[in-house]
Amino acid sequence: MNMAFNPFEMAKEQFDKVADYLNLDEATRDFLRNPEKEYSFAIPIKMDDGTAKVFRGFRVQHNNALGPAKGGIRFHPEETIDTIRAIAMWMTWKCAVVDIPLGGGNGGVICDPHNLSMREQESICRGWIRQMAKNLGPLQDVPAPDIMTNAQHMLWMLDEFEKIHGKKQPGLITGKPVGLGGSLGRNEAAGYGLIFTAREGLKKIGLRINETSASFQGFGYVAQSAVQLYNLLGGKVICVSCWDQKDNCSYAYRKKEGIDPKQLQKITDKFGGVNKTKAVELGYEVLNGDEWIDQEVDILFPCALENQIHINNVSQINPRVKMIAEGANGPTTPEADNIIKERNIFLIPDFLANAGGVSCSYFEQVQNNMNFYWEKEEVLAKLDVKMTSAFNAVYKLAQKKNMFMRDAAYVIAINRVVQACRERGWI
Repeated sequence: MNMAFNPFEMAKEQFDKVADYLNLDEATRDFLRNPEKEYSFAIPIKMDDGTAKVFRGFRVQHNNALGPAKGGIRFHPEETIDTIRAIAMWMTWKCAVVDIPLGGGNGGVICDPHNLSMREQESICRGWIRQMAKNLGPLQDVPAPDIMTNAQHMLWMLDEFEKIHGKKQPGLITGKPVGLGGSLGRNEAAGYGLIFTAREGLKKIGLRINETSASFQGFGYVAQSAVQLYNLLGGKVICVSCWDQKDNCSYAYRKKEGIDPKQLQKITDKFGGVNKTKAVELGYEVLNGDEWIDQEVDILFPCALENQIHINNVSQINPRVKMIAEGANGPTTPEADNIIKERNIFLIPDFLANAGGVSCSYFEQVQNNMNFYWEKEEVLAKLDVKMTSAFNAVYKLAQKKNMFMRDAAYVIAINRVVQACRERGWI
């Protein structure tokens, strides 16, 4: 993460722009540009070598006017409270734009799972829950996996919560293992949702998906499932960029004839890092990680961290690029947005494009409440309907008002949250 970059300031700048457009009063602006509640706490654990170590944990609940707060828990060595605040805010707009009855939240721990044993990670998960147990719940705040967390982490957290409260509450947390309250299709949901919106966007700009090529930044669970579906629909991925833990830098892996996603997944670790040596053996060109952005492709898919397309590299985007679909949270800065608008690149904003994960989390909660679980095909079909409907609503407003897609998405989302707050008598 770039420590000079503040994602929360960017999130507020994006909000302020639309607040001006909507002519919101000062009280409403102040209420929505800041979190309702924040938690910061210590998580002391015993390490495998017998020493004690203290980790810092966070949880931010931005807004719950539409429903319980919803958002991931991320493990990252450079995590900051401002990153958590920004993503919690973006989660509020994300749930609103796809019209699901949830609010926005996010959490995290400053740690690096690469350097922690599974027992140490379990201790952190249980410690996080012990600190937050009174402020979470299916009707209050519902966590989920995020960067470097997975279904196993969620299950440890659920188990600790149930021990504390003395009853089963599978709806507390989503992204759980299938068979223990998890939903089929959850692993694919975020990536598939991204491609569903890209598919609809390509229709609007007159391109057939099977005649397009793409470059991806990131190869975690979002990008992996997105590459898979994009490939199945006939698209050609020629480049994937990801972080290399061993070399402490990122590399881009390129095959101009097209990447085989199943082959690449076989040489990828659980954190989305590709084995460079094996990639070379399989015929991949190894480039500097930043070169994912200047590939001669039709679509760019940023699926890693925030602040990845900015004023210093936006000019490197190849003239052929016609679309950017944001799989990550906050990957594009407002300054870069202005250049993207000028170049008439069709952009599908993060909180619309990557809303597949939270939509499937909502489906998981519904299934938990019914204690009845859908087949994978039904989950993904419902996801397609939800994402397509949200995309079309944003596109319709963008066309009607001659607006940038990001601005149109914000107008829809913020309007829904403002209306809910006013009807509740909060503002």
